[in-house]
Amino acid sequence: MDYYILAFLIAMSISYILTPYAKKVAYRIGAIDVPKDNRRVHKKPIPRLGGLAIYVAFMVSSMLMAIMKEEVLSIDKKFIGIMVGATIIVLIGIIDDSKQISAKYKLAGQILAAVIVVYSGVRIEFITNILNKTTGMSELKQLSVPVTIFWIVGITNTVNLIDGLDGLAAGVSTIAALSLAFVACLNGGVEVTILLMILAGSLLGFLPYNFNPAEIFMGDTGSLLVGFILATISIEGVIKSATTIAVAIPVLALGVPIFDTTFAIIRRLVNKRPIMEADKGHLHHRLLDRGLSQKQTVVILYIISIILGGSAIVISNTSGTTPYLIIVGIAYWVFLGALRIGLVKKTQETKANS
Repeated sequence: MDYYILAFLIAMSISYILTPYAKKVAYRIGAIDVPKDNRRVHKKPIPRLGGLAIYVAFMVSSMLMAIMKEEVLSIDKKFIGIMVGATIIVLIGIIDDSKQISAKYKLAGQILAAVIVVYSGVRIEFITNILNKTTGMSELKQLSVPVTIFWIVGITNTVNLIDGLDGLAAGVSTIAALSLAFVACLNGGVEVTILLMILAGSLLGFLPYNFNPAEIFMGDTGSLLVGFILATISIEGVIKSATTIAVAIPVLALGVPIFDTTFAIIRRLVNKRPIMEADKGHLHHRLLDRGLSQKQTVVILYIISIILGGSAIVISNTSGTTPYLIIVGIAYWVFLGALRIGLVKKTQETKANS
């Protein structure tokens, strides 16, 4: 347990110290978020490159722990694959934050990073199948590679999509990382727990600069990186546990970004809009439209994340029908909540364009 706390504190300290320097680098290379449309909530230019501090903190802390505690964190093929993939994601993010690149090039880079991770040995090999009375699982076989790539790229982008308010993506991701770390710890996944604690520490060191009013944003450098790390490590630490409910655990822990992205896709399909088209229909936009402040909205989404993360921990440690009842109950309330606050209905922008 001591090395979990040590890893967390090292990462948090490095991130906290480096974030002001990331701010200076952002100004130097022009990685500034200028509010050009009404989707952006902030009113003045803000540097974007906070993810660089998170990246350095994560990498340095991981290497230090691997050197100091090689018996609990080894530099093996999977470790190298995740680190190389994360570096590719960060390079894409830095370029996009400073120069902006097209969605197709960003996607190509994300797929490349995912492929590297997959061929390092990190794969989803089983999925839940309640019709299989023997194991409750189905082996993916040849589908393992495309399913894993889809998962990694998908989760990478869901975190990016909720990065719309000060402290939102970083805080929600911290809660998800800690929830998954708890699950991994219960399952005896020491290496995965350490990496998730390092990620949580890296995010918490950055958060004081990102709370409203933010001094710096994560940018794509940070949001894509965090999504990528959560996606890859959740495969190794949770989904690979080969329990019938394993896949649901990271889905719940990452519930806020996953559900928000899912309803965004449904909303755009229902309203016959391009799936990749940005709008003001995301969960945080809907809460702001109801008169909540930025801080109130972020706190509410933190609470929802804690509830979902707690549910993930509970179902990872229970058996029988209980996990399924919890999942059905959560699905019911998520769907009801989405309808109530209008996550599927047209946004004002869509109405104006139709």
